Amino acid sequence: MFARTTPWSLVALFTAGYLAPYLLPTTVGRLDSGLPLSATQAGAIGSALLLSSAAAGFLLASRVERIGARTLARAGLALAFVGYGTAALTASVPAVVAGALLGGFGSGTATTVAATGIAAQPDPHRTTTLGLLSVSALAGTVYLTVPHLGPAHGLPLAAIALTAAAVWPLTSRLPVRTAATRQARRNQDPLPHLRAGLVLAVAMLFWSLAQNSLWGVSGRIGLTQAHLTEATVGVVFAAALGAGLLGVIGAGALGPRLGRALPVGAGTVLIAGCIALSASATDLPNFAAGEIAWNTLYPIVLSYVIGLAASLDPRGRWAVLVGSASSLGTAAGPLIGSLLAAEAGFPAMGALLALGLLAVTLPMTAVALHTGGRPLLTGAVRRRGGTPAAVVAASTGTPADALPQAGLSEQPVVEIPIDAPAVPARQSYDTAGPRQAGTAAPGS
Repeated sequence: MFARTTPWSLVALFTAGYLAPYLLPTTVGRLDSGLPLSATQAGAIGSALLLSSAAAGFLLASRVERIGARTLARAGLALAFVGYGTAALTASVPAVVAGALLGGFGSGTATTVAATGIAAQPDPHRTTTLGLLSVSALAGTVYLTVPHLGPAHGLPLAAIALTAAAVWPLTSRLPVRTAATRQARRNQDPLPHLRAGLVLAVAMLFWSLAQNSLWGVSGRIGLTQAHLTEATVGVVFAAALGAGLLGVIGAGALGPRLGRALPVGAGTVLIAGCIALSASATDLPNFAAGEIAWNTLYPIVLSYVIGLAASLDPRGRWAVLVGSASSLGTAAGPLIGSLLAAEAGFPAMGALLALGLLAVTLPMTAVALHTGGRPLLTGAVRRRGGTPAAVVAASTGTPADALPQAGLSEQPVVEIPIDAPAVPARQSYDTAGPRQAGTAAPGS
């Protein structure tokens, strides 16, 4: 669906869609301090924003090819610009809520188109890491800049709106609906690997819930429990996102060499420890150590999970559905985090979230092990014309262990001479279908 010449448009679209979740702590914190809202109410608005984003993914997962990637991406960016821009420019709480919901739906639409396109790339993991690099760098810049621009509640929201506007020109490189997409609309094949996809989607919901329950209240932990200033917390977040950049670069350099099970399983266990450390921090060293280590590991694991979801369906539907399930967890995160912190305190909240992460480690690792030989891996043999041969093989029911594996070079083509006489016309033919090129006739 997407040409190999358009990855940067996908990276930009990924950045525009993911920026809102990355800026969630400062967005919720600014709503709390800049508007007549309690911390729980501000967290609820953040949850509503991300819930709207998840709804867009569920609604549009199978409709990108029907509508056209360019049309859908532009609609999403327009909604994000109008919604977040409105929320940034008004002090009316109902208008802020409405703008956040509209902007969230736009972010989710952009993410849906980006996820579908990334799944169709020959190396989805590489494109994902580029997107995570871009959004981490941009979010880090916002965290360093916003504290020096005043206390207005709309500054993070304005940053998201302006990003959507900046990405708009790049959508011209996305494909429009063509005859091929109209044919794809007629051929609505069912979702492949249903059990593995459902397990991954449910596990990812709780994985994201745990991550964003802490992320949504991290600013408050730094301000109230660690007794830091907003500028210091912003520097810690920027450093954490900078460390995340290094983590993503490392993940991109490693690629599929470690497989997916080890980064997903071991990475999630380490993240659980970081969450417990960060939530119990009472000073700058512990708070910074927990946040930086956590944000280093988070994008690494996320890049492998996104690549795992993309490998389940070359049309990108599982990538979108797993991403939307993740957005559901992300949406509930600020509210759950605020409630747990209010009822049990930050340290107890961190311990509960860490235990929840450990509980979902096993099913996520099991899916990664089970689908280790799926298509869309780096190094997959490509047919003339651009379609990955691994995808073609998988669509015809070829066993996973027969598919090309990552890192293996293509086998040389060897011509096999056939000196057998021509087959008589009266010979009966195999009714199962045409023979493969190079297969000798009976009796040769």
